[in-house]
Amino acid sequence: MRLRISRTTWPRPALVLTDTPRPRCPDCQGKGGHAVDYGDHNGEYAGTDWWPCPCWDDTRRWTLLPLPRRRRRTGWRDPWGNGGYSDEPPF
Repeated sequence: MRLRISRTTWPRPALVLTDTPRPRCPDCQGKGGHAVDYGDHNGEYAGTDWWPCPCWDDTRRWTLLPLPRRRRRTGWRDPWGNGGYSDEPPF
């Protein structure tokens, strides 16, 4: 088990401790699996299948610290103007 800390944004922002693929794995060369492209009956690209390698369990993760969400901005207001307009000259 090779652990690392990463940041996730779904379902809410958090720091999570995750497992990583074995870097010297002879099957996946440290990528964690194999991506296989496939096509439809016309030979056009139709998608990619992902086959995970047994050296890595991508479901093994633990939430360490939930992070606060960013506040939504309600709009920008000029703190020196009244209603966003000023009668002062620019100099």
